[in-house]
Amino acid sequence: MADTPIASGIKVRPLEPADQARWRPLWDGYNAFYGRTGPTALPDAITEATWDRFFDDNEPVFALVAEAEGSLVGLTHYLFHRSTTRIEMVCYLQDLFTVPSARGRGVARALIHGVYQRAADAGVSRVYWQTQENNTDARHLYDKVAKFHGFVVYSHDQA
Repeated sequence: MADTPIASGIKVRPLEPADQARWRPLWDGYNAFYGRTGPTALPDAITEATWDRFFDDNEPVFALVAEAEGSLVGLTHYLFHRSTTRIEMVCYLQDLFTVPSARGRGVARALIHGVYQRAADAGVSRVYWQTQENNTDARHLYDKVAKFHGFVVYSHDQA
C-alpha cells in the first residue's frame, strides 16, 4: 500500500530500515510512558528483536510511523494472529505513541486509521488494543474511533 497522506501535514507510512535512529527515541518514549525506563527498562535484546521482527517476512509483526515536517512524530506496532472466536485473523494494535509536542494534532488518530487500512488490506475485520485505565487523554480518542467492550486485562509471567 502507498503512503497514507493525512490532514495537517502528517504522513503515515511503513517503518523502513533507515528509520532505526529516528524510531528509537519514539520507542524509548513509549516505554518510559509505561514506566519501562532506568532500572525497569526493557533489555536491549528485546528492543533489537522487536526491530528485527518488523523486517522479517516470517514474523506477523509490523510498524507504521507518522512523519511531519521531516520528523517522526509517532509510531504504532501491530500484529495479526488467529482467534478462537473468528475464522479470519484479527489485528492487535500493540503499541501507539505520539511525541508530546505533536499531541492533539491528529497523529494518533492517523496511526490508528493506518492500522485499520492495513488490516482491511489483509482481509482482517477486527482491530483491537488495550490501554491503562488511567490513560484518559488517549481514551477520549479511543472512544471516538473504536468500541470499548469493558474488558479488564490480566497477565501472569512465569518465573
